[in-house]
Amino acid sequence: MTRSSRPAPPTTPDLLWYVSYGSNMCADRLRCYLAGGIPPGTTHRYPGCRDPRPPRAGVGCLLPGGVYFATESPVWGGGRAFYDPELPGPAAARAYLVTAEQFADLTAQEMYREPGADLDLRPVLSSGRQHLGPGRYETLLHVGERDGLPMLTFTAPWRAAEVDGVAPSAGYLRMLRSGLGEAHGWDVDRSGRHLATLPGVGRWTARSIAEL
Repeated sequence: MTRSSRPAPPTTPDLLWYVSYGSNMCADRLRCYLAGGIPPGTTHRYPGCRDPRPPRAGVGCLLPGGVYFATESPVWGGGRAFYDPELPGPAAARAYLVTAEQFADLTAQEMYREPGADLDLRPVLSSGRQHLGPGRYETLLHVGERDGLPMLTFTAPWRAAEVDGVAPSAGYLRMLRSGLGEAHGWDVDRSGRHLATLPGVGRWTARSIAEL
């Protein structure tokens, strides 16, 4: 009689899909996270990744769940986007094919940490969720697979209902609108209609967003 063997724990792949549902849907902004620099519309300088090469691919995608605005962004002013997989959706996003090292450095910069340390992604790949800390973008989520590779994003540890909504700034909404256009081919009117439905958007309407 042979003993059944336990399945091998997941290993961190060399490549994965980084999924952005916020301002990094805009390729110019993501480029500053990878190569370093100041994104359009802000004054914050990002140090960049150890590997500054652009993503190997990028594609628009829809996630189960939704996006909401909360907390106060020191970069943009106003609320910033977070992903809650239990909100009504879908959530419009953009997936970029990057290395695991690049994803680790992107995550560090979103958490206002210095890039340079690799991440052990086995917990998020096996359980679907991994807490790196209590802060805004310190919770990793495994949101699906594409071409046999995992799709990972990060968000806050709380749910949308557990935090007050904070309306985003005009500059932030313009960046999100541009990203939705790049990722999904939406015009400003459709992007405005989508953004105006998100919890926490405050006074912004579809028309006012489209006219920014």
